[in-house]
Amino acid sequence: MLLLLATVALAPVACARDAEPAKPAPAAAMATAAATAKPADANEPAVVKTLRSQGVEFMGTFETPIGLTGYAGVAGQRPLAVYVSKDGQYAVVGTLVNAKGEDASADKLKELVSGPMGAQAWTKVEASHWVADGKADAPRIIYAFSDPNCPYCNHFWQAAQPWVESGKVQIREILVGVIREDSANKAAAILGAKSPEAALLENERNFAKGGIKPLATVPVEVQAQLRANEALMLELGFQGTPGILFKDADGTVQMRSGMPQGNDLQTVLGPR
Repeated sequence: MLLLLATVALAPVACARDAEPAKPAPAAAMATAAATAKPADANEPAVVKTLRSQGVEFMGTFETPIGLTGYAGVAGQRPLAVYVSKDGQYAVVGTLVNAKGEDASADKLKELVSGPMGAQAWTKVEASHWVADGKADAPRIIYAFSDPNCPYCNHFWQAAQPWVESGKVQIREILVGVIREDSANKAAAILGAKSPEAALLENERNFAKGGIKPLATVPVEVQAQLRANEALMLELGFQGTPGILFKDADGTVQMRSGMPQGNDLQTVLGPR
C-alpha cells in the first residue's frame, strides 16, 4: 500500500508572515475535519486504521459498483476517496471513474465531506470578527482573511469593486495582523474606529500611500480578536492572506488561498 498525501505550496499571490514563504499550517488545520469525522470503529478494516494513524479523518462510507467499499475522508482539509478491498488489507487512494470519464465518488465526497466541512467553516467565519464592505442585502457574501499590509488582499479588494459597487457582493474582511510589525496596529485602527467600515475603506483606497495610520498600541480586546481570527485562519488551512471563502451557485462552500487568477475571479465573485 502506498499513500501519497499531497502538500500544496502557497501560490505567489498571497502574503505570509514577515514577507517570508508561508510555513505549513499547524495541527489545528485538522480541527474542522476532526470535529466532523466519524468515530473509529473497532471492527473497521486494518488498512483504514493505518490510514487514520497517518492523519486521514473519515466521515462515512459508501458502496461502489466494483465491489470495493468507499471511504470518504479528508487529509489536510482535502477530500479524499479511499477504496478498500473485501479483506480490509488493501486500499486504493484516488479517483474512481466510470466509462464516461466521470468521477464516481464526487457526489459522495460532497455529501459526506465537503458539505459538512464547508458548513462548519461557514458558521465559524460568520462568528468571527469581520468588517463589511458592500450592501448588507448583497446576494453573495464573501469572507476574506486579510492583513492591512497585504498587497494581494488589496488587489482582491480592487478587483471586486465592480461587484461590490453594483450591490451584488459584500466582502467581509476578517482582519489579522501577521505580515509586518505594524499590521496588528493598523488592524486595531480599523477595528477600533468609530466606523470600522469607513476605516477599512480608508486603508484600501490609500493602500499605495501606506494605508491607514496605525495605532501606537493595540488594545487588549483587539489583541484577543486578532488572535482569534488568526487561529481560525490557520484552523481552516490558510497559510497566508488573502484566504477566501464563498458559496457557489449550488450553495457549496468553496475556499481559495491567495488572489483568484483569471476566470476564477468570476467563479468567486459570481456573474458580473
